[in-house]
Amino acid sequence: MKIFKNNSLLAIIISLLFATSLQYCSDKKKELKTVKTEVNNYVQIATGQISSYGEDGQVIATLQQGDSLYGQDANYLKGKKMSYQKSEDGITNDVNTGLMWQEIPTSEGFDWQGAKDYAENLELGGYDDWRLPTAKELYSISNFSEGWPYLDTTYFSLVNNDFVDKSEQYWTSNKYVGHTEEGQYTAVFGVNHATGHIKAYAGEEPKDMKDRKGPPPSGENLQGQERLEGKDTEGNRPPPPGNGERPTGNPMLKHVRAVRGAVYGSNDFKDNGNETITDKATGLMWSKNDSGTGLDWKNALVYAEDSKLAGHSDWCLPNIKELQGIVDYDYAPGAQDTSKEGPAINPIFNSSEITNENGDIDYPYFWSSTSARFQKGKPYYYAWYVSFGRAVNNQGLDFHGAGAVRFDTKHENGPASEGGERYYNYIRLVRNVE
Repeated sequence: MKIFKNNSLLAIIISLLFATSLQYCSDKKKELKTVKTEVNNYVQIATGQISSYGEDGQVIATLQQGDSLYGQDANYLKGKKMSYQKSEDGITNDVNTGLMWQEIPTSEGFDWQGAKDYAENLELGGYDDWRLPTAKELYSISNFSEGWPYLDTTYFSLVNNDFVDKSEQYWTSNKYVGHTEEGQYTAVFGVNHATGHIKAYAGEEPKDMKDRKGPPPSGENLQGQERLEGKDTEGNRPPPPGNGERPTGNPMLKHVRAVRGAVYGSNDFKDNGNETITDKATGLMWSKNDSGTGLDWKNALVYAEDSKLAGHSDWCLPNIKELQGIVDYDYAPGAQDTSKEGPAINPIFNSSEITNENGDIDYPYFWSSTSARFQKGKPYYYAWYVSFGRAVNNQGLDFHGAGAVRFDTKHENGPASEGGERYYNYIRLVRNVE
């Protein structure tokens, strides 16, 4: 009997130890899983561009590694494919980021404070915690597969679904810390869903605009305005806020597309000590230093493809979402707060200084691998860039803010865009962390 009891006791002890061991392993797995979710939490979203283009905008279907124009956005197709789900109550869910978006934007225009108040007081789909999106959040839904609009209108409505023009401008929560010609120290960044740009707009309504509301009316099919062919603008979706009429009047007022969910787009940089920077939030590695000189777009692609920085041979030119993803909107040349003086990027990076067209000390534009076009149906003559210094007009004055996203012609003899072309922009290398 004693032996039986002792054996029974021993069996119980062994069982308890085994259970404790299993629980420890389970807890350890949970702990590891929790740690894992803290890495790559700034999930990178693909641009949607799946074709490669020549210097003069023509589609190139036969690019091979080693070709001078290889290394474009479509050659790598980096980032998760955009994926959305649309509900019946006017909400579009981003499957990748977890953000919930207002599907149908306001038809009324607001100054920035009015837009912020509108978003924070919005009740939609049973939720009352809506807010203005950050620039990185709003840009994450941009779609570069076609352009004009740079948005998938299957899941996101425009203010005017019949004609797409430049007035499809939407506020973000990012104030510009520098000074622009139009907004002075009141400028705030916005995303243009029609043209694909990010620009700093005047945040306050000019005093002489009286009671006119919204961006300018579009009675005619003006330059830069395209009709969306074959789009069902009726359907069973909820009606847009307000009376649904095309806004009229004040070009300083912009629209709102509200968002809810945990803030998306926070970087977590680490200096690797070998002239590279790892963003632990995205899983991307960047060159700490830039190219040090400006190149046209083709030579920028070659520069990136040929780099062997830190012993790696898989560097490339970043696509436009990757590049915009390292903008730090807390910094700008000429910042009102002198502690924020500098290029629009985390100070962990080194940035070349240039003298701009106005003779001011400034910072360069940086090429992306993503092509652009000025109107729907036109060739992709241009390539997108991010202005980490002032986004200047022809006179070299800051017009759209450091951190703006615009496009430049791919070579010096290419067609002009909207002014302020430089042709020769800088390069910040990127690669995936293995």
